Amino acid sequence: LQPTALVNEAYLRLVDATKVEWQGRAQFLALAGRSMRQILVDHARARDAAKRGGDRVRVTLVDDTGGVRGPQELDLLDVDEALEELAALDARKAKVVELRFFAGLEMREIAEVLRVGTTTAEDDWYFARAWLRRRLGGAT
Repeated sequence: LQPTALVNEAYLRLVDATKVEWQGRAQFLALAGRSMRQILVDHARARDAAKRGGDRVRVTLVDDTGGVRGPQELDLLDVDEALEELAALDARKAKVVELRFFAGLEMREIAEVLRVGTTTAEDDWYFARAWLRRRLGGAT
């Protein structure tokens, strides 16, 4: 799935959301991130169904903390499942990951979307990243 196609599909879904009463940029960014995640997961599931589980879609998540490790490939469906588990434990932390990975927002923007302080968003990010690393077997 090309980035242009992903953005186009997300745009079409957002434009078609007639029941949403837009309340500003923050809500739009949150819905855009959620939409992109859903599109990627739907695409991965369709691909798995077509190939009977042969080639799952791999995504590369880059550790932006300046660590020495390079990007690691993860299975998108595993990431989605882990995010669902994290959301059951703490929905805000899962939302931080969604906004960071799928919407590409900076911490300041994530804090604005979630209406929390930047430090709180950063703390949530560090916790969620560590939790995902443990849940996904050290691959993040």
